[in-house]
Amino acid sequence: MHPLELLKRIKEHNPPVIVDVRTFYEFRNGYIQGAVHAPAWKILFCFAKIPSAKNAELVVTCEHGPRAIIVKSLLIMYGYRNVSLLAGQMTGWRKYGLPLEY
Repeated sequence: MHPLELLKRIKEHNPPVIVDVRTFYEFRNGYIQGAVHAPAWKILFCFAKIPSAKNAELVVTCEHGPRAIIVKSLLIMYGYRNVSLLAGQMTGWRKYGLPLEY
């Protein structure tokens, strides 16, 4: 999903579940409004608090992409059917100057 599309959906109060798989330290340095902090290792071991509905729309992000790609694959393996990546990840979000929560 493109960052501008995600921002539009957030403003329209119709966002997907944003799954931020970065570390605690990365997350606390700025995250997208409403994002669920679910570090990659928590997804791997099924400790993350993400929707149990397998048809929930999920957008996965990390700082640059590799962790998000791995987590997307894991979520699909776990049965989630509507998983996408944030285009450009958090680096791209910042590049557009989009708002962050702290």
